[in-house]
Amino acid sequence: MSDEKHKPDPRKSLRLFRTVPHPCSYLPNNEASTVFVDPEIIPTIDLLSELSELGFRRSGPHIYRPDCENCSACISVRIPTATFQPSRRFRRVLSRNKDVVITTTPSLADNNDAITLYEKYVNTRHQDGDMYPASREQFDSFILSQSDSTQFFLFTVDDRLVAVTVCDELKQGLSAVYTFFDPLEAKRSLGSFAILSLVKHAQERQLPYVFLGYWVKGCRKMAYKLDYRPLELLQDRRWICIN
Repeated sequence: MSDEKHKPDPRKSLRLFRTVPHPCSYLPNNEASTVFVDPEIIPTIDLLSELSELGFRRSGPHIYRPDCENCSACISVRIPTATFQPSRRFRRVLSRNKDVVITTTPSLADNNDAITLYEKYVNTRHQDGDMYPASREQFDSFILSQSDSTQFFLFTVDDRLVAVTVCDELKQGLSAVYTFFDPLEAKRSLGSFAILSLVKHAQERQLPYVFLGYWVKGCRKMAYKLDYRPLELLQDRRWICIN
């Protein structure tokens, strides 16, 4: 008899850990708490798919969900790919990036171009954040930590790496984990182009959603996620669509 039948289902005995309140990274003067999935649990595609429906997401080695006592500003959002149509602004973004070649790989280990690009991105764009300054150790623990369904999207122009998106493939869609890009290529709007590329990839795979993580009400840095319409928001354990 196979031992596989006797392995416990982690979804039926999932241990969660809650952080003590700490300063919020998104809203000044607010305190935040986070619920983490037991880090000993292997983030399989089945587990990630189920937890994504409940508002969890993966960041590096952690699967988490905001759990703040007096605030509910963090809202999980996802793009329904079957009905999404790029706006005029997004069509211009696509046009500006016609020369970009997109490939996927299951690993970024020993990809020196990706490491260099990550450090350049963090040290230029996030000097006010807790990721600054970037380091190889940070890259290894944050970017190279992956699930059993992680894909790395590589965006190149004339063989020069200009952007990388870390993405988990779920049963019901793609979950955007993190994107970093060349800050000197601002005219390309590579952050937007990366999301549009995930939507196209999901449509080609007939996957119904692209999960964008959290929109944070009142946080200017997260406002861009509302530009992708239609968009579904998780509120009171129900996904509600806005157009």
